[in-house]
Amino acid sequence: MDLSRRLAAEALGTALLVATVVGSGIMAERLTTDTALALLGNTLPTGAILVVLITILGPISGAHFNPAVSLVFALRRELAPRDAALYALVQVLGGIAGTIVAHLMFGEAPLQLSGHIRTGGPQWFAEAVAAFGLVAVILAGLVHARTAIPWLVGLYITAAYWFTASTSFANPAVTLARALTASFSGIRPLDAPGFILAQLAGALIALAVCGWLLAPSKATR
Repeated sequence: MDLSRRLAAEALGTALLVATVVGSGIMAERLTTDTALALLGNTLPTGAILVVLITILGPISGAHFNPAVSLVFALRRELAPRDAALYALVQVLGGIAGTIVAHLMFGEAPLQLSGHIRTGGPQWFAEAVAAFGLVAVILAGLVHARTAIPWLVGLYITAAYWFTASTSFANPAVTLARALTASFSGIRPLDAPGFILAQLAGALIALAVCGWLLAPSKATR
């Protein structure tokens, strides 16, 4: 696909992903005061939409929807550095658009600043683990189960919502977009840089580990 269509797919996919995360968070918050039930209501739509979006947009752009993933593919020399930078830009813009769309659907102010505190060593470590796992799932899936990647990613994020202390943002563009909602899924803007640095670190560690783990053995070369 030409670059313009790939960028459109990345922007659209990230927008729909964030609209799902933020919108389902608002819906869950309005329907229940039970935090665990609200988190479940936020989790299931997110995992489901990832399966859908990766399936339908993957053939166009690779369905990264995540600057950390685009960085990994640039370092693997499977995406030109300029294209990776443009991917990241449209992912961030698409994510912000997704937040606005979710707010408008629920009659909220288009953009808000979150007051949801998410900071500290355990939260940062959780984000590094979340991003590590996401990138590892993608890279291993490309080797062992390429056609299953939509399900692998969707199921991984569904699980990571619950086994990570941070509820697995695992995505710098989504983190920035979620800093612009005061709803259940938000993150205080002051806390976003720590999450993003942890996500990038986790993604790079996964790239290094998978580069060794998934390399063909000498006997098969």
